Amino acid sequence: MLTLVLSMLLITLVAGVVVAYVAFPHRGRPLPAAPWLGDALRRGVDALPTVAEEEREAPAARAPALVPAQRAPRQATRDRG
Repeated sequence: MLTLVLSMLLITLVAGVVVAYVAFPHRGRPLPAAPWLGDALRRGVDALPTVAEEEREAPAARAPALVPAQRAPRQATRDRG
């Protein structure tokens, strides 16, 4: 029971940190209650590897153009009843 409570507390704490990052430092605004936390989150994100803009667009540019499949015309159905 204690393990469940501690893991739920840890999950809630991590979710709160993610929400705090997305709401403020990710948008370039300081965290109002704890500016030190916003700075720490920004440093942590800057230390992680990221995907360059060119790499993000490359797979879409290489993808072949898809042609919509042509469907056969529907045939009239008779009411069976």
